[in-house]
Amino acid sequence: MTSMPDRPRLSIIIPAHNEEHRLPKSLEQVASFVSSQSYPIELIIVDNNSTDRTGEIARQFAAEHAYARLLEEPRKGKGMAVRAGMLDGKGEYLIFCDADFSMPVEEISKFVPPALSDYDVAIASREAPGSRRIDEPEYRHLMGRVFNFLVRLLALPGIQDTQCGFKAFRYDVAQDVFPLLTIGGWGFDVEVLFAARQRGHRLLEVPITWYHKAQSRVSPVTDSFRMVLDVLLVRLNGLRGLYRREDV
Repeated sequence: MTSMPDRPRLSIIIPAHNEEHRLPKSLEQVASFVSSQSYPIELIIVDNNSTDRTGEIARQFAAEHAYARLLEEPRKGKGMAVRAGMLDGKGEYLIFCDADFSMPVEEISKFVPPALSDYDVAIASREAPGSRRIDEPEYRHLMGRVFNFLVRLLALPGIQDTQCGFKAFRYDVAQDVFPLLTIGGWGFDVEVLFAARQRGHRLLEVPITWYHKAQSRVSPVTDSFRMVLDVLLVRLNGLRGLYRREDV
């Protein structure tokens, strides 16, 4: 892929909805990571309808760090925030990251050259050989495995972890896939991976260390039900040919 002049090697996208308590620490971690890298990086914080100080915190950080900027996405849902940030990013590689950084920020290095380069989509995986899950309640792990079984059965055979909130895309792949995203809720991960595979892109799972954060906003019952409905919708959209290439 040809590089553009002054193009960042990496774009980091952080979707944020009412993250005034977790965002400052996460941004400090990102700043430390960026300062330790030899290649150019841009940071895009996407404020998704926050009603607290999230936007103010992000705006102040951007004012103090030239590589960072704030993007506002009025449409509700993490999926829409991720979509906006990934389509706005200019990096050769783009990775979106949960605002709580349950994956240590240093793990980002696993998704860019020289550690990794031969991929279309790289998924941070808590199930791939070599991964580690820290402090996760057993019931949460079990519910995740049940959901993943349904995902593999209905949409993405062979992918062991679709829901970890850290995924990297080559620039051209992001531009090809994210305009197709229709789901704003938690099921957006399945949709974007399904669309990528439908369009011939290769998916690779990368083992990471992941720390369970007690203040997670995923409701084990309500959100799991909604995600199952989203998976069924993705499958239906696939049968309708929504994600296929027009030249295939």
